[in-house]
Amino acid sequence: MKRLITSAVCFMFTLCLTACAVPTKGENSSCENNLGASFESDAVIVIDKLNADAELIHSDDGAWSVEFSSPNTLSGIKLEFADDKVNASYKGLDFSVPQSALPVKAMMLNLIQAVDDNSTSEKLSGEEKDGMLIIKGSLEGGDYTITADSEGKLTSFEMPNNKLKITLVSD
Repeated sequence: MKRLITSAVCFMFTLCLTACAVPTKGENSSCENNLGASFESDAVIVIDKLNADAELIHSDDGAWSVEFSSPNTLSGIKLEFADDKVNASYKGLDFSVPQSALPVKAMMLNLIQAVDDNSTSEKLSGEEKDGMLIIKGSLEGGDYTITADSEGKLTSFEMPNNKLKITLVSD
């Protein structure tokens, strides 16, 4: 009888531990927040019918840069976002404008604002799907979805109303 009770208690204890460890698909979940961490990644950017490849960099000081490698019409253009200014360069030509001069639907400004807004909390929360955390929000430029991996790092950014999707390509 003691074995039966001990076995039943062990079974219930194991069931409780495993039920709490893995969230069910579609339910709210949370993970560590590493959206503000620095990274350097190749990115695939799709805006409506335009497909572009770029290198996306986020540094510890909050600065962002994107340098396009394709298509040919964008190849070599580099944009740097820091200190409320945007610096653009192309084949030795450089100019700078205030970020406020860019349109509300500017893809990089929306990405930067969404990531910066969500990087302030200790934990990320959203819907778990296929091992990724889906975080939804809204900006002046429209609704967005950030996808983060299990470590809380950015993997993609999407604004369906603007027909924009930025996917970071892991090595």
